[in-house]
Amino acid sequence: MIRPEARAALWRWREVAAAAATLAAGLWLFLLGGYILQGMGIVLAVSGAGWLVIAWRRLRFARAVAAPGLVEVDEGQIGYFGAGQGLGGYVALRDLTEIRLLRLRGVQYWRLKQTDGQAVLIPVAAAGAGALYDAFATLPGIDMGRLTAALDDGAAAQSLWKRSARLPLT
Repeated sequence: MIRPEARAALWRWREVAAAAATLAAGLWLFLLGGYILQGMGIVLAVSGAGWLVIAWRRLRFARAVAAPGLVEVDEGQIGYFGAGQGLGGYVALRDLTEIRLLRLRGVQYWRLKQTDGQAVLIPVAAAGAGALYDAFATLPGIDMGRLTAALDDGAAAQSLWKRSARLPLT
């Protein structure tokens, strides 16, 4: 009954809509009055507002599939299957030392560098690349707002995150 293009657009915005509805429900409860409902409304509205910010960033992070290959995030490990280009590989999040965003021949790539110096290039528009948002969010000291904003920037290369030096075990 709904055109496929409209359904796809609604599906893409579903998390943002749910977060906005949560925020609106919290504000509605707050406006009903009373100490209990106002308290519940504030908690719900603050939760909805935080969720809305994260949902908006995820929406900007996810791109339409326009590059070959498949990204898979599983058990703290990022895998990219490069569709016969000689690209691909795995990076464990605990071994990740640097995230760079590169633009090569008009295509954006994530460059994920490991502690042993090896790097994996992952096209931003590869299938499943939206799952990288949640994987990157677990890294210590990462600024997800900066990471998301960099996707819209036209820079040829930019370093977005580096792991601080690990202290030796005593």
